[in-house]
Amino acid sequence: MVRIIMHGCNGHMGQVISGLVAQDPDAEIVAGIDIADSGKNPYPVYTNMDECDVEADAIIDFSSAKAVDRLLDFSVNRQIPVVVCTTGLSEEQMKKIDETAQKVAVLKSANMSLGINTLMKLLQDAAKVLATAGFDIEVVEKHHKLKLDAPSGTALALADSVNEAMDNQYHYVYDRSQRREQRDAKEIGISAVRGGTIVGEHDVIFAGPDEVITFSHTAYSKAVFGKGAVEAAKFLAGKPAGRYDMSHVING
Repeated sequence: MVRIIMHGCNGHMGQVISGLVAQDPDAEIVAGIDIADSGKNPYPVYTNMDECDVEADAIIDFSSAKAVDRLLDFSVNRQIPVVVCTTGLSEEQMKKIDETAQKVAVLKSANMSLGINTLMKLLQDAAKVLATAGFDIEVVEKHHKLKLDAPSGTALALADSVNEAMDNQYHYVYDRSQRREQRDAKEIGISAVRGGTIVGEHDVIFAGPDEVITFSHTAYSKAVFGKGAVEAAKFLAGKPAGRYDMSHVING
């Protein structure tokens, strides 16, 4: 049984994960951490992180960027592996994650979905065949109107997967509105759509002479990210210090 501390337990994703873990015979949430205790959780909730002294095997973080630094310090002090799911982190915070990973196991991924991370593996295989054959590559992502960043971190991660497979030969183009020129053979176009309540859609298009191959992923609810986070916590429990991502979870 993997014992989990849920950081950001009263947020939307914290509640999604609480529901998923309640149905999981191999995991349990032993404590929550949040700015307030609403009294709606079946586990103790700590509004002061320093007072949380519950024994745990892993921490799942779905909070806010401003809370991540303190959580990383807590993870090191308690020597509890941490799955960082919070997005919008600064370059300084990403550096701190790398520093923290030298002292305790840290898993950080641009997208926690098992499907997206499997797609990344497939894209690398496809790129080695299709990009080599001269196919043009475009990434189109769609999200709800409240999402602040564009393009999404997932879109960039998908492009990075393709680029990595091709020895980083490509550069990224985000806006062609001011360009009056033919696309370069070594570019990956990345486009963002924002509207309504779209949870997340990503298409990676390989367009060649007289044929087009599209890899698509659609998230119909945020539960897919919660499921991936729980699987990541199970994987991370007991792991030595180091930097991990969802590819480690998928590959076992």
